[in-house]
Amino acid sequence: MVLIPVVLLLMLRAPVAVLAFVAGIVALLAIRELLQLSQAYNIRPFRAATLIYCAAFFVLIAVFAGTTDAMATAGFAYFAVAAAALAPFLFLALGMRSSELATGFPAAMVSSFSFVYIAVPMASLVQLREQWRGGFFLLYLLLLVWAGDIFAYFIGKPFGKHRMSPRVSPNKTWEGALASVVASVGVGILMFHYAVPISTALLRTHLIEQKDGIFNEPSSLVPVIVLSVVLNIAAQFGDLVESLIKRGAGMKDSGAILPGHGGMFDRIDALLFAAPVLWCYMAWRVMMQ
Repeated sequence: MVLIPVVLLLMLRAPVAVLAFVAGIVALLAIRELLQLSQAYNIRPFRAATLIYCAAFFVLIAVFAGTTDAMATAGFAYFAVAAAALAPFLFLALGMRSSELATGFPAAMVSSFSFVYIAVPMASLVQLREQWRGGFFLLYLLLLVWAGDIFAYFIGKPFGKHRMSPRVSPNKTWEGALASVVASVGVGILMFHYAVPISTALLRTHLIEQKDGIFNEPSSLVPVIVLSVVLNIAAQFGDLVESLIKRGAGMKDSGAILPGHGGMFDRIDALLFAAPVLWCYMAWRVMMQ
């Protein structure tokens, strides 16, 4: 409850450079926790090099923010693909300097994975803000993921009977997963049905600019329903993947940075899959213009 207003204010109103800085800090904290978890797999990760490489990526995102939809989207795609392709070579070269050669490849693999798995999705949130109607879609994404998490817990815990993946996440049930989908679709329908008054209210309170809102009625809610279902499935899968990593490491939480909520990795696991999916959808819209 304390973090939600802060997160929304940053996502909707902060300058792109500030948003990139905050997203970078969150990503680095989560990456640090992932590198810590990797030690349980008998891997000695390149901590400093990984954090420096990921931090430099967010600096690029902040400095080279585009001025138009096409420029911003193309620039982000170029930097993300180039950095992801370059990462294995750089970390493998670093692995050649290891005192024990057997540790070089696993460490390089974890470092490269950390960049693609955490840094790129968090940076895609920043780039979404630069796109047309980006502020509204960012709000939609956050509320969709939060609603899905909340309903999955409050429906799945008392009414869940059928375990979804007992080995990976024993507490998750198909009943909770279905409730999560329904909640996310409900958020999507409500947000886009009332897109004009919501955007107008956000504009009047100076939380968004004119380009960040939707000021015309959607022609159909069918695409919204489909997108909401896809984003929810991606978010739930992101949660399960993080559970897989933690369970394999024999850990319940990725860290203890947030009292009562575990680590930063625990908090953003769903967004790590949902954010790139929404970015791909938004990028496709830009290319079709």
